[in-house]
Amino acid sequence: MTEPGQENLRRIAVDPVTRVEGHGKITLLLDEENHVREARFHIVEFRGFEKFIQGRPYWEVPYFVQRLCGICPVSHHLAAAKAVDQLVGVDRVTPTSDKLRRLLHFGQTLQSHALHFFHLSSPDLLFGFGSNLRHRNIVGVIEDYPDLALKGVKLRKYGQQLIEVITGKRIHGAATVPGGMNKSLTIEERDRLLADIHDVLGWAQDAVDLNEKIHTEHPENHGFGRLNTNYLSMVGSDGSLELYHGGLRASRPDGSNIFDQFDYRGYSGKIREEVRSWSYMKFPYLTDIGRDQGWYRVGPLARVNNCDFISTPLAEAARKRFVAFGNGAFVHDTLAYHWARMIEALHCAESIHDLLNDADILGSDLVVKGEKREEGIGVIEAPRGTLFHHYRVNEDGTIKKANLIVSTTSNNQAMNESVRSVANEYLDGNEITEGLLNHLEVAIRAYDPCLSCATHALGKMPLEIELVDADGERVDRIAKGSNGTITRTA
Repeated sequence: MTEPGQENLRRIAVDPVTRVEGHGKITLLLDEENHVREARFHIVEFRGFEKFIQGRPYWEVPYFVQRLCGICPVSHHLAAAKAVDQLVGVDRVTPTSDKLRRLLHFGQTLQSHALHFFHLSSPDLLFGFGSNLRHRNIVGVIEDYPDLALKGVKLRKYGQQLIEVITGKRIHGAATVPGGMNKSLTIEERDRLLADIHDVLGWAQDAVDLNEKIHTEHPENHGFGRLNTNYLSMVGSDGSLELYHGGLRASRPDGSNIFDQFDYRGYSGKIREEVRSWSYMKFPYLTDIGRDQGWYRVGPLARVNNCDFISTPLAEAARKRFVAFGNGAFVHDTLAYHWARMIEALHCAESIHDLLNDADILGSDLVVKGEKREEGIGVIEAPRGTLFHHYRVNEDGTIKKANLIVSTTSNNQAMNESVRSVANEYLDGNEITEGLLNHLEVAIRAYDPCLSCATHALGKMPLEIELVDADGERVDRIAKGSNGTITRTA
């Protein structure tokens, strides 16, 4: 549907966006001088989890919401578990349960970050955004960089093995119960995970070094889709990088705080969600700043910018180099998401090492009980950013209301703005090229958007872009087939 004031705008659609986790579409609206008037990243799927979990018993929710995604189910499981803890009156689980949950979360984040960089993004970063399409994929990476590809596979495999040990399955397993965890870690399981951890540390360090080199040695990447934005993340009470539990910190582009150590259970007083007619995904903003200027970014770039330090030594050394690259100020380069992502992967590997050597991890005191409540809010730093799960229950313990703010939702406006920035730089409005197509996708891909549980990892989905003039006549069309073949018709 054409909205008022847009009747004479040209329209370019990229549908679907590839090598992201789910289905999305990009639309560019051009004026008569071929300038990008609007850039829109559409989410064209409707999931409906907030609605259909209503009426279900609260203890089922951590298992239901895992089905939101096949890549980050643990993140949803743990965020929901933290909310359910509050529903049964538990604000703090036992030390063993807390550390088991953290161990599980570090394994999840490690495998997710490894998948995104090595499988989905490294073809662009290693070969160039406009390189040969047939080679710009994971198969090309395996051919040209076999050692690197193998490290990526092994990093992800280790994270999945850790998840399997704790939950019984690599995807959609069972780990938490209200107020704790459902089983202990055995000595044999612990020792099996310890056997490979030093290799994992080495592979993660290599990934950081590679991403640092890619970003610092290619100045053309620094301004690509770059945005000076607000940032939101959790931090520890001491200001450290925190992925499992902490207070909310929001920062302005200059690094000054909007708020800090805010109890996430009051998030609804700080964040509002705007609805727009052309996308199923909402547009959150910080109420302290307002709708127009209050949008923000979450995820690895936000977390590494926002924290004062990282508690593990190798990742902290990497963070200091990251800060030095920005001359002590926040790094706003959108493609620096990849660098920050690998710093976090290294932190996860170090944290896994430390937890596996912690005596509490083998404990048997797993569950705490309390008095039931009507409301529970769980927040966690998922691989893609701050994740909110909010539930209200009836007297019989069934869900009567649910609200989820998924990480990709918080990055929604930023992804739109990055697309606009790239389109303004690379589009002349007369001819569409596969290179332009991929440049737009690279801007989206940096955020590692998780649009649904559907994953199109190889980037071989059919893709079509049309350029239509103000009179509705097609000026150019380019299509990519499922086998990667590019065809053009006027």
